[in-house]
Amino acid sequence: MIKIKLFFLLFGFVVVLTSCRQEKMLFYPDKLPENYKFTFKSKFQEYNFKVGEKTHLNGLLFQSDSSKGLIFYLHGNAGCIDSWGSCADVYITNKYDFFILDYRGYGKSQGKISSEKQLYKDIQIVYDSLKTHYNEKNIVIIGYSIGTGLAAQLASRNNPKMLILQAPYFNLPDLAHKYIKIIPTFMIRYKFMTNEYITKVKCPITIFHGNRDEVIYTGSSYKLKELFKSGDQLIILDGQKHNGINDNEQFKEELKNILK
Repeated sequence: MIKIKLFFLLFGFVVVLTSCRQEKMLFYPDKLPENYKFTFKSKFQEYNFKVGEKTHLNGLLFQSDSSKGLIFYLHGNAGCIDSWGSCADVYITNKYDFFILDYRGYGKSQGKISSEKQLYKDIQIVYDSLKTHYNEKNIVIIGYSIGTGLAAQLASRNNPKMLILQAPYFNLPDLAHKYIKIIPTFMIRYKFMTNEYITKVKCPITIFHGNRDEVIYTGSSYKLKELFKSGDQLIILDGQKHNGINDNEQFKEELKNILK
């Protein structure tokens, strides 16, 4: 009887925790003051995008000397564009302008993340704004970690040149159950169904995943590979852990061929 009671107490704790505190469990933003000055060696411009009556999102656009198009980059769940912006160099080197956005509550972006639907809506507003300056056939959408589900959803609803996913999950319930099997799927408010979105993506898809990823298991990408259409590809980075894919030499070499 004691064991049964303990089980239900733990079960109830997990349900309450997953229901009420999911934003704190998923998102780890670094905040920046409004007057913060970004410093990067590559030239860039700072932009603010209105996504609500009193909410603006902050982003940076790095410009290549001879641009073939735009990288629209959705970063991971920790930090902000002050730390993520340094990865712009690898894309500028490949002659693409590079745009990176901070989600609500990250960096100098206002507001708080409150739902998956809100995230998708925000990102679409910003994407539509960038499309007024870039032909969509020259836009490459890239997502890293938590940003892969967002990137896949965005690509499924638009017509970019290409979709690149770095260390993606199959979907968030699948990843959650990998670590805590007793979490009921219906209590997970953020689903990020990457597996459903990529089946609706018309452009070529490339996935990069390290075979030593300690956060999002590499099997996630092998499962996504089973849903590929002709021309999509999975590239496994030997020895690569979850962080640092943009600095990986194998990744840089493969990226050069993809973006040529």
